[in-house]
Amino acid sequence: MSALAVQELVEAPFARALTALGRAREDVVVLSADLSKYTDVLPFADEFPDRFFQVGMAEANMMGIAGGLAKAGYLPIAVTYGVFATRRAYDQVAMALATGPSRAIVVAFLPGITTPFRATHQAIDDVALMRALPGMTVIDPADATEVDAALGFAVSEPGPVYIRGLRGRVARLFDPVGFRLEPRELQSGGTVGVVATGLATGWALEAAAAIDGGASVLHVPVLKPFPAAQVAAFCSRFDRVVSVENHSISGGLGSAVAETLAEGGMAVRLRRLGVPDQWAPAGSLDYIRHELGLDADGIAEALR
Repeated sequence: MSALAVQELVEAPFARALTALGRAREDVVVLSADLSKYTDVLPFADEFPDRFFQVGMAEANMMGIAGGLAKAGYLPIAVTYGVFATRRAYDQVAMALATGPSRAIVVAFLPGITTPFRATHQAIDDVALMRALPGMTVIDPADATEVDAALGFAVSEPGPVYIRGLRGRVARLFDPVGFRLEPRELQSGGTVGVVATGLATGWALEAAAAIDGGASVLHVPVLKPFPAAQVAAFCSRFDRVVSVENHSISGGLGSAVAETLAEGGMAVRLRRLGVPDQWAPAGSLDYIRHELGLDADGIAEALR
């Protein structure tokens, strides 16, 4: 099984999926915290102005409003940056959305190190925070197809869902025909297994292609509830496994893999790659990846 190639670049896949959902369901309402232009929600706002709420730079208030709308029978989709959805509004997400019973979706852009603006905007801890909330589903899409699929998956969930958003022009790796949001082995080979999620799946594939013999790569888009059985079955084939994520190594994918291996009593060595116990630097994505050992060379070195 060989690595995926980019099929195309899709312009604003979240905007397309959100607007299509609005046409299909009249109970869908969208909330923005003064970042409409930067989170691909303007097409929805233009087409459904009576179902779009601009709350200003008040993320905590936005989550409270979303909770009220959910309890009134609507399906609210609160959209902002990851750091603002989690660190700034964590109590309101927990109390207004996660305690339920209600259905709500939070779409959080600028996941991990995908912005140059350092700690104020780099959501390197959002998955850890959301995984800790009871009943919260957490999704980290890798491409345009999964952005669309994540929204479709989220509307069928009985409780709150947190989606790491990808904005602007997004690569399409997966064929959308018959696509399901589930773990999938993207590449087989080599003596080391790689478990990756989100944008880091592409990074892992780059690195696997750079080493002799390659590596097997398992992509896991849904981080909670974690597909422990599938991950354990994959890891059982190797003496050594490496997790790769666009997030801190604490509380995210690497931690979930470690929990799976430990609880299963599996004698598999695990190395977690991601942001170590530090704030990520400022700069371009290429620069940050290099500094953190998350570029192709750094990941390849860990796989050897």
